Amino acid sequence: MNLRSTRLGRGIEYLGGMTLLTARTAKALFSPPWEWNLVIYQMNLLGVQSLSIVLITAVFIGMVLALQTAYALQAFGAKLYVGEVVAISMVRELGPVLISLMVGGRVGAGITAEIGSMKVTEQIDALRAMGADPVRKLVVPRFLAFFLMLPTLVLIADAMGIVGGWIISTFQLQIAGRFYINHAFRLMKFHDIFSGLGKTFVFAALIVLIGCYNGMKTEGGADGVGRSTTDTVVFSSIIILISNFFLTKLFLVF
Repeated sequence: MNLRSTRLGRGIEYLGGMTLLTARTAKALFSPPWEWNLVIYQMNLLGVQSLSIVLITAVFIGMVLALQTAYALQAFGAKLYVGEVVAISMVRELGPVLISLMVGGRVGAGITAEIGSMKVTEQIDALRAMGADPVRKLVVPRFLAFFLMLPTLVLIADAMGIVGGWIISTFQLQIAGRFYINHAFRLMKFHDIFSGLGKTFVFAALIVLIGCYNGMKTEGGADGVGRSTTDTVVFSSIIILISNFFLTKLFLVF
């Protein structure tokens, strides 16, 4: 009973802290001044430097998806429709979710480690002592940067996944490249792209807020930073998968 109540108490405390941080971030987002130089720096750090991971992941997702789809459709004599399956699967589901998991793990861990190190070395307390708002200085630039960069990375990943499917279709499945491309975009609609990219804005917000909150509540020196970083990767991954289910149901309604 004590263990359950302790876990429940920690869960309520975590939820309350996340809600408070979200409210403070939202307030700082819509009130000047904005630290655009920090935002641009974080866009490079969180977004541009994640590009190599995105490209490698997306290309091989597309290649594996084309292989598995061709194997399944061959039994029905429908191997030529690989393009439709790869393109719609990448745009609607695999691109947003898998790239958010991959990049989110890197970004969330980095944010938590950086802010957690500042917390245990009392640099955040020093910011408060100088009259600066840690949320405005540390959270808002990362939030804006990743909020803008994650959809961009996912859009690139969607294109590269389709290219990966084209490679397999052309060189292994003996499907003409132009035929594959024509079929890849034949059934795709704006709603498919919108529903996939729409999820990434929510994922980006969740990843940054979880990473920043875990960093700001870090205690216990280097061991505490390690625990907080692990918590961020695990918790953000779980939240992405859970929220993806509800977002998918929401977008299917419209």
